[in-house]
Amino acid sequence: MRSRRVLSPTIVSAVLLLATAAWAAGTSKVIYSFQGGNDGEYADTELAIDSAGNLYGATVQGGKNASGTVFQLTSAGVHTVLYDFQGGADGGEPYKGVTLDIHGNLFGTAVAGGGGSCEGGCGVVYMLTSNGGTWTQTVIHTFLGSDGSGPGAPVVFDRHGNLYGTTPTGGKFGNGVVFKMRVDSTGTWHFKVLHNFTGGVDGLGGSASRLLIDSAGNIYGVCTSGGANSAGNVYKLSVVQGKWQLTPLYSFQGGASDGASPYSGLIFDKSGNLYGTTYYAGANTQGTVYKLTPGANGWTETVLYNFKGGSDGSSPISGLIAGAKGNLYGTTSAGGSSTCNCGTVYKLTPGGNGSWTESVSYRFTGPPDGRFAYNSLVSDSKGTFYGTTVGGGTNDDGTVYHFTP
Repeated sequence: MRSRRVLSPTIVSAVLLLATAAWAAGTSKVIYSFQGGNDGEYADTELAIDSAGNLYGATVQGGKNASGTVFQLTSAGVHTVLYDFQGGADGGEPYKGVTLDIHGNLFGTAVAGGGGSCEGGCGVVYMLTSNGGTWTQTVIHTFLGSDGSGPGAPVVFDRHGNLYGTTPTGGKFGNGVVFKMRVDSTGTWHFKVLHNFTGGVDGLGGSASRLLIDSAGNIYGVCTSGGANSAGNVYKLSVVQGKWQLTPLYSFQGGASDGASPYSGLIFDKSGNLYGTTYYAGANTQGTVYKLTPGANGWTETVLYNFKGGSDGSSPISGLIAGAKGNLYGTTSAGGSSTCNCGTVYKLTPGGNGSWTESVSYRFTGPPDGRFAYNSLVSDSKGTFYGTTVGGGTNDDGTVYHFTP
């Protein structure tokens, strides 16, 4: 089986102690543990949540055909597999979860299967529709390699119902693409490449994160590598004289002053500032949380926090989510508990003069708790956060958890 596990957090002692769990604030509880069989394995997935509080996501592996699943988890913790990938024309290894449209349909990508010139297939974009509780999967685009390959990021809708996403490889230069899909009145989806990454100042291969679209239809994203300093960048795609044009907003330098390798997607605040995280570099080489501020002379990057490693947490892969009172929440993939190095949930609290204070809200402790939180949190209408871990749980095959600040 082909794997895109681009990160390999250190696996520590086989005996993971639970007694040293430490919370600075907030509580976390595992609401589902994957068993690694028909229910799925390796939940490297963002979660989508509907108005009834049901959660939706995907597992990269497991399921009846060992090629991954799409699942639903009710607010009561009842898990149902909605679709088992076969690893052929329908796709396989669905990373990073699904996106809900306004009709309750689910959309996502799979890095393998489909067709094209890639060994094992170049991947697909798919949709799942429900008819009386029976879910049907339809492939709406099969990548060929020339138009992108290996899609492993969530897709996102604009206000007109158009779908956008990225691939890390393939395209004109082999360095990935940004794509758009629109549906016509017959229900047929049409695919278009908006940008072919060159691997230069425009970036290399996008990232595994969701794109951000503003009210004017401009697209914002990150590249984990490439850029002017080969340490990743933040970019904007917009229509200029009828054509899509990519503009780098900030290129990371990869040193102590800013950070490197931004895996996470971006969020806006009300003033139009952008926020995200980097996996590497920063003052302690453990990654950063950063802010980008627009101005007359371009965008200015400010590091809001440098992770220290150890109990503080390190190497954030996931993005941020805004909570009450302007607080920001996120997860780290490593650090935390001294017995586990399993990652954390952290909070950033704004202070005066643009200062921010970080506090660890929860430290994952490993089985039967979760470990290795690679994906962003989502929030329900009551302010409860939900997330996933790729490891941990009763069988060490991943978890879904809820977190109350």
